[in-house]
Amino acid sequence: MAEHNETGILGEQLAKLALKKKGWTILEENWRTGRLEVDLIALDGDTLVFIEVKTRTRTSFGLPEDGIGAAKEKHLVQAAQKYIQEHKWEGELRFDYVSVLINGREQLLNHIEDAFYPED
Repeated sequence: MAEHNETGILGEQLAKLALKKKGWTILEENWRTGRLEVDLIALDGDTLVFIEVKTRTRTSFGLPEDGIGAAKEKHLVQAAQKYIQEHKWEGELRFDYVSVLINGREQLLNHIEDAFYPED
């Protein structure tokens, strides 16, 4: 497996553990519908949360969350719409990012709640 894939997997595992420590319930990991994917889907109390995890090993190109653009947000919204439809979800929802910076043995997580709001 390529090193960047291993880094991404480690970042998702660290994000999942951090959310569980907060008392969240992880519903899905790497949930797919067609060509769309959501890294984590979780419940924060009664709120359904779609989470994009972005992991980097250095900041030469900016912070991890800087690598999430409008196209990725659009895909997250499309995937969320499918998930909501399939699971008949009618409650609150939001979109979060978890930014993970891994530098040797040091790991820095930044959980960004309400990272973006979908366009109507």
